[in-house]
Amino acid sequence: MREVIIIGSGPAGFTAGIYTGRAGLNPLLIASSVEIGGELMKTTEVENFPGFPEGTMGPELMANLQAQAERFGTEVLYDDVVEVDLKGDVKIVKTGLGETYEAKTVILATGAAYRELGLPREKELSGHGVSWCATCDGFFFREKTIAVVGGGDSAMEEATFLTRFASKVYLIHRRDSFKASKIMVDRALNNPKIEVIYNSTVTELHGETNLTAVTLENTVDGSKSELPLDGLFIAIGNDPRVWLVEDQVELTADRFIKVEGRSSKTSLPGVFAAGDVIDPTYRQAITAAGSGCVAALDAEHYLTDHA
Repeated sequence: MREVIIIGSGPAGFTAGIYTGRAGLNPLLIASSVEIGGELMKTTEVENFPGFPEGTMGPELMANLQAQAERFGTEVLYDDVVEVDLKGDVKIVKTGLGETYEAKTVILATGAAYRELGLPREKELSGHGVSWCATCDGFFFREKTIAVVGGGDSAMEEATFLTRFASKVYLIHRRDSFKASKIMVDRALNNPKIEVIYNSTVTELHGETNLTAVTLENTVDGSKSELPLDGLFIAIGNDPRVWLVEDQVELTADRFIKVEGRSSKTSLPGVFAAGDVIDPTYRQAITAAGSGCVAALDAEHYLTDHA
């Protein structure tokens, strides 16, 4: 019987491992068999994580977090969780290799995946002109021409934010009206750096090592055109990874795991959640790490109270 099992290996999961390990709880962290490290493994340079004045590479940051967690006794398992039963006092976790683990507490740090356009070379150009995070990467596009794809509040917010750096920001939307709130739309439309391209979708990405242009297709008449760009920010939403627990813990209206106030407590006793799987708003490595700390402390307090 384990004291703590952590499911997920991003900043939240590894930070939870650091804190529960230092507390002497000997946590088991089930990382994944393929996607170890979360979304940061797809990021090239990270300049906004505290403690790295010259920046660091996403994979390097995750390797350091893992090494730190292991230093304090976290056991990292390279396997996939395929089934859980979290409703009882004993939490049951089953993996793809056929193993079953039991624990008194579980921390869910399964993250969220940015929605992709589904285009050829989209993953290849990630970090080389294609991005899903204006806050993370906007700085790299000073005086550049970029575009944001989307029509919701996130797209409006990202486009407006990016005008701090870029000389020109196109806002590409597949319809002739936005689903974003009026105040966010007005703010974007009133910004002289933003130009809206309505009724259009991105159908092709161009560039060898870095993005140089995109092909746009008009959704009304089917005509195509090429738009030269230095960067493309995709803001069409993200999907929290909740399929393991969606029938066991309470979710929000947006299908993120619901937690109690500023804590990590879910609707099930002894089950805690951290990182992007509870956060539709900030989605930063540092906020995820902080959230992992909260979950670890909550789990530690729970175990003390139920000793």
